[in-house]
Amino acid sequence: MGHLLHHSLKPTQSFPSISVTRSRPSPFKWINSRVLLCCCSLSPEVTIKTLSLQNEGRRALMGCLVLAAAASIQLCDAARAVSTSRRALRGAKIPESDYTALPNGLKYYALKVGSGPEAVRGSRVAVHYVAKWRGITFMTSRQGVGVGGGMPYGFDVGQSERGTVLKGLDLGVQGMRVGGQRLLIVPPALAYGKKGVQEIPPNATIELDVELLSIKQSPFGTPVRVIEG
Repeated sequence: MGHLLHHSLKPTQSFPSISVTRSRPSPFKWINSRVLLCCCSLSPEVTIKTLSLQNEGRRALMGCLVLAAAASIQLCDAARAVSTSRRALRGAKIPESDYTALPNGLKYYALKVGSGPEAVRGSRVAVHYVAKWRGITFMTSRQGVGVGGGMPYGFDVGQSERGTVLKGLDLGVQGMRVGGQRLLIVPPALAYGKKGVQEIPPNATIELDVELLSIKQSPFGTPVRVIEG
């Protein structure tokens, strides 16, 4: 076998020369190779640390999302708490001793002091009100259709002598500012007197919850919805 191999190579036989030119790799290929080499040649400890950092990053992101969700829930809870507190304040039973008594027998308690114009005699006002007797609502302007519900009640302040508005409501609005809200305890003389009306017996003291909406050039009107019982 060695003889055959030796015999096949003749001294006079020439081979074409092959020139090999080694070109220097481009910087970009070199950089990429190094980066790839670094990524592929990480020791197990470095790989574990890298995965650990990635996991910590994910946990941090999840923690931020949880905190953001918690903050959103807290804001919603705070908004609901404010809304609930307002409803509770409106529906809470205020001790009569906390009311301000006027010489005419009317008593009022300011749930909210408005910041708008003041209602005086001669003002044309629009209000929302709820009338109650012994805790039962018998008449209100708030019940009805629309975004706010119901139709505001409009009247001229100081005109109760004409019988166009309940005396207690007329007197109770005076001094209020737009945006304000009052609770009124109205004695019989300023309510329905000795005759009463419908289910309201004679000499009945009633309660009014009044909110001054605006002072207009003309009232909205006087329709209200009567609630039985």
